[in-house]
Amino acid sequence: MTFLLRYKHIISWIVEQCPQTPDKFAHTYAGIGFWLLAALVLRRPLASAVPLVVVIALELANEYVDWLNYDHWTLSDTFADMAATWFWPVVLNVALRSAPWLTRRR
Repeated sequence: MTFLLRYKHIISWIVEQCPQTPDKFAHTYAGIGFWLLAALVLRRPLASAVPLVVVIALELANEYVDWLNYDHWTLSDTFADMAATWFWPVVLNVALRSAPWLTRRR
């Protein structure tokens, strides 16, 4: 079994675990999860751009693998996947950068 086929099966299984919901919920959870995991592993604050860049890179890689699996992109679906994955990490990163009192300890 090739990497692409294994990846496709794993992603399909993950989406199936989200009962009666579109795959955009899986993208949303993956975006937040990878953002937090990147911050923890790289020991960077959530306000840093580095965890956000990791999420962006992982989603771009995911869309590239989708393109390899399906031999084409459906641009509306691809853009919706990117928006679902990046939305909350971007919003939270901007909030943490623009409102430093959110991270201040008392």
